[in-house]
Amino acid sequence: MTMLANLLVACLSFRVAPTRSRMIMASVTSATIPAAAKEALSVCRKAARTKEAEPEAVCAALLEVEKTMRAAAKDDGGAISRATLEALDGAWRLVFTTGTLDTQNKIGKINYFPLRATQSFDTSTMRITNGIYVGEFALLKFFGEFQWLEDRRKLEFDFDQIALLGLTFDLPKGGAEGLGAASGLGSKNNVKLAKEGKKAFFNWIFADEEVALARGGGGGLALWRRDTEMEASA
Repeated sequence: MTMLANLLVACLSFRVAPTRSRMIMASVTSATIPAAAKEALSVCRKAARTKEAEPEAVCAALLEVEKTMRAAAKDDGGAISRATLEALDGAWRLVFTTGTLDTQNKIGKINYFPLRATQSFDTSTMRITNGIYVGEFALLKFFGEFQWLEDRRKLEFDFDQIALLGLTFDLPKGGAEGLGAASGLGSKNNVKLAKEGKKAFFNWIFADEEVALARGGGGGLALWRRDTEMEASA
């Protein structure tokens, strides 16, 4: 009986630990939010939860948070950067994107993303997964590793494997960038970077327990919400 009780306690502890960690993470990140960014972040949170915020208002909010957080992080000794990386651990569903600068010039802003596209970051192993799903089923997934450049809140990544309809293949150097651009998961600028021997990247603006904001290598801005369903299934 004692052994069974200990086992139940261990299982409950395993489930509670991530929540407790996220509460600590939220308090650290919340303490770094400048007052000027809070109103803009409320627009981003509404967009992430409901997709009902006006696209123009979301774009303006993304730009405001980017400007404010850049200024706040300039002389903070890396505190915002470290909190951002900690908050990114987990799964994130793409909600809104302005599209790359090239896409904007051709067809205009994309706004709310119509598909289920989720990125996952494991900050303990520095591994990244990027995929498009139909319900719980992954049509396409990329796997790779990432590096975090603290002084710029810049996440550089490189994919080395792809899973197509459940079948996994190794990728040649630069292969993921071309496939990513074709599928909509990446930008054409990533292809250019790969040819120059450079990695694709995101400059992260902000992340907490609910939302994440970044500017991609193609120049576009994007908004994600935490994908709690994906995290639970993992």
